[in-house]
Amino acid sequence: MGSRGQERQQDVACAAAACPCPHLATPARARFRPRDPPMTPALITGPADLARLVERLAREPRIGFDTEAASFHRYVDRIYLIQISSERETALVDPLAVADLTPLSGLLARQDLEVVFHDADYDLRALDRDYGFHARRVFDTRIAAQLLGEPAVGLAALLLKYFDVQMDKKLQRADWSIRPLTPDMIAYAAEDTRYLTRLREALAERLRAAGRLAWAEEEFARLETVRWTAPPPDEGYLRLKGAKALPRRALAVLRALHGWREETARALDRAPFRVLPNEALLAVARAMPHSTSELHPVAGLPGSLPRR
Repeated sequence: MGSRGQERQQDVACAAAACPCPHLATPARARFRPRDPPMTPALITGPADLARLVERLAREPRIGFDTEAASFHRYVDRIYLIQISSERETALVDPLAVADLTPLSGLLARQDLEVVFHDADYDLRALDRDYGFHARRVFDTRIAAQLLGEPAVGLAALLLKYFDVQMDKKLQRADWSIRPLTPDMIAYAAEDTRYLTRLREALAERLRAAGRLAWAEEEFARLETVRWTAPPPDEGYLRLKGAKALPRRALAVLRALHGWREETARALDRAPFRVLPNEALLAVARAMPHSTSELHPVAGLPGSLPRR
């Protein structure tokens, strides 16, 4: 969010805490109680199913949209699942099963369809990186909540506050690259978008009453231009906590270790910290061992590392 948006967030947060006005008061949950869409989401695994889904969604005024990746498990960060909800249905699109997702590009680009995200920035960058897709009309419920001065702006906190809906967080770090998806994963993924359009309505009503809807719309318009940018060249070792305090020779060791870990993680398609934790990298760099036998006493190393 830009500097003006941050200033507005601070202003609204102060106003929400101090102002007794009803438009910034905590909403009654019953007032915004959602009409529950069907509980069972459709799993889209073929082009014909995707085409029919897009045809139905194109007739809606707005949809909820989210993506799931597996960066906690995989080296390559990519989209492994796409969740979409309207007032009538929720669908999970499997990019591993549907080779051509082009119909979604046209859907996202429609001027007459609002696309509701929660914390849109990452999803928009990922959609641009993986598919070159760009959303035309965006509403971000996280930004809306921030501009209203909500004390907690996570999706789970907002759904609990507005709808008395308790989200199960046990799969927050699930490996979305695995197939088949378990029933629990399917249910969890569907919950991420199931209430988004209703949450949008509740937040937009309060923004309008507070005279801050135009502020939100300005920020949403900025999101339409968000694009993925490649990370800087390999200086990642310098971003490790404690790296810059190392002596020069130890820092050189850390750089070499970090490079080895990146190559190994890439080859295994495994998150780098699962190959070797950051703390272990730093411990080896400080120890500066001259042989594999000197690695054994270093704390935090997997037992197999000296052999590798």
